[in-house]
Amino acid sequence: MRVMPEKNARHFSIAPATSDDAAIIGQMAWELLDEIMRSIGQPVFNADLAQLSSRCEDFLARGIYTVFMATTAQNSPAGFIAIYESHALYAEGAFGTIPECYVRPDYRSHGVGAQLLQAAKEYGLNQGWKRLEVTTPPLPAFDRTFRFYETQGFDMAGGRKMKVLL
Repeated sequence: MRVMPEKNARHFSIAPATSDDAAIIGQMAWELLDEIMRSIGQPVFNADLAQLSSRCEDFLARGIYTVFMATTAQNSPAGFIAIYESHALYAEGAFGTIPECYVRPDYRSHGVGAQLLQAAKEYGLNQGWKRLEVTTPPLPAFDRTFRFYETQGFDMAGGRKMKVLL
């Protein structure tokens, strides 16, 4: 799947990841968790790089976790979004949950996150889901993240959990 970049965005390719991509996805997940912990000043995650990569490889191989990766024209990883199917009575059955979405700092504000979310939305529609849900990291350190999701169509669903209807 390829998603066209937004106007004024750099060119990035968005493609589904395979278990061969697990090491780089694990590295970016580690970067995400480290950034969150540094921002809030608390070690709230057990961020072991080898375990993150191994877990990612397992989830991808078993098909219980879908990841879209953004790469530059030079094939450098710029970010990723992970999604999995959840089920709840309140959500009318199956829906998508985004547990991780990360864009490396050098590529932020260039449309990468929007492209990754578009890929997740298209995937969700193809799965027959009616919504996606995401929870933002603790605020106020991540107000910018919260606002980003709002600009992408997500709205409050209770507490700091957000959703977008598909």
